[in-house]
Amino acid sequence: MLLTRPARPHPALRFLRRPKAALLASAVTVCLVAAGAPAEPLGVGDRIFPELGNPGYDVAAYDLAFTYPGSNDKPLKAVTTIDARLTSSLNRINLDFAHGTVESVDVDGRKAAFTSAGEDLVVTPDHALPLGSVTRITVRHTSDPRPADDQDGGWVQTTDGLAMANQADAAHLVFPCNDHPSDKAMFTFHVTAPDGYTAVANGLPTGAVRTGGSTTWSYRSQHPMATELAQVSIGRSAVVRRTGPHGLPMRDVVPAADKKELEPWLAKTPDQIAWMESKIGPYPFETYGVLMAQASTGFELETQTLSLFEKDIFTEPAYPKWYIESVMVHELSHQWFGDSVSPRTWSDVWLNEGHATWYEALYAEEKGDHPLQDRMKAAYGASDRWRAAGGPPARPKPPAPGRKIGIFRSNIYDGAALVLFALRQEIGKDAFERLEKVWVQENRDTSVGTADFVRLASAIGGRDLTGFFQDWLYGEKTPPMPGHPDWKQVPPPAAASPAKKS
Repeated sequence: MLLTRPARPHPALRFLRRPKAALLASAVTVCLVAAGAPAEPLGVGDRIFPELGNPGYDVAAYDLAFTYPGSNDKPLKAVTTIDARLTSSLNRINLDFAHGTVESVDVDGRKAAFTSAGEDLVVTPDHALPLGSVTRITVRHTSDPRPADDQDGGWVQTTDGLAMANQADAAHLVFPCNDHPSDKAMFTFHVTAPDGYTAVANGLPTGAVRTGGSTTWSYRSQHPMATELAQVSIGRSAVVRRTGPHGLPMRDVVPAADKKELEPWLAKTPDQIAWMESKIGPYPFETYGVLMAQASTGFELETQTLSLFEKDIFTEPAYPKWYIESVMVHELSHQWFGDSVSPRTWSDVWLNEGHATWYEALYAEEKGDHPLQDRMKAAYGASDRWRAAGGPPARPKPPAPGRKIGIFRSNIYDGAALVLFALRQEIGKDAFERLEKVWVQENRDTSVGTADFVRLASAIGGRDLTGFFQDWLYGEKTPPMPGHPDWKQVPPPAAASPAKKS
């Protein structure tokens, strides 16, 4: 996610940031309750979102079916089917779901009782589910595109339909799920919309069936995906196809009326992919493209294989060309860092945003003549203030209630990229570049954490870097920059004196 809502950017624009293992054994034991006990919301022990995710099972696949009524003022009809493997013996299964009406639930083809508890849908099947078994849960429900009270994200209303923005904790506002990036799964989508609309989702198309006055579009991912990265676009859209590096099939989704105007921006993506591949290796997925939505969100988002952008970022003349291209590269970078290699917990989100900011800045240096070192020196000067406001990069402060994207502060963008700059200074450019390539290759399609990055960096750097990372990732104060002892913290500008009234 990248926050891109400066009021009127200056040409010397400073970047405004938008922004499978059980985590806690105790979280799993909580789930082993008698069927008659009161239903309660559960979580997997995430420090930032304690009730996010659910213990006791691992989702293998989601099959999501949505029927769009042709307007955004009423809910979509939906069916969510979940295939999961039990990692504990369960009498009850918790799913995250908080913004729709559940009509029925089946477990392994048999009707199951259900109720709500907090933001959980609590399902009680008519039979116990033993450890190691595979179960299928089918939920018939509605999915409401109207904004939820005190919530960020989920369905985004566009001028001609809908898109999704589920980061960080909002997929469960759209469909029942295990809404945590530690539990990645395969996805299949079926989206039915009236004639005149086009539906596109993550992955590759598997068919389109027209019946009467509507069409059902189907898509399937070829790689596991976190729930926060799911994307469904429904609109009066044009799908622009082209071929990327190594024959990569690409498709962009844009408002049909703006296709010609937006084409010069769309045409830049293949070269941007080739640039990223030159830095860190092969693109990790089956397809890529950008979704330009007619919506005002204040951010861009790296939904897997189909990154979400506000259309206006490409048409607003106040945004410099180099800035727009670097924003495109930021979201593209996330396909490796955050999508293919996902965070194990939300405290590990610096690995997503720090790396995306790093390659965004490196691209701006190589293609736009904006030196990386200048940006890092400026970030160093502000780093202590960012840590005080948002926490250290790997220990971000929790967001305010109902404001889940509040974790996306400067400390996990330029603050985290500054950690990577310090690491390159510490171990040398060659070792750093090797680390980046090995990191995405070894951890493809998994969820990993900060400790994994520290171990790999130490192995490739040839020495124990635990202390280095402890200071840079968790310290309240920013350590001295290796190779730049002259870099100092810069105090904030003094507030202007209030004008006197005459």
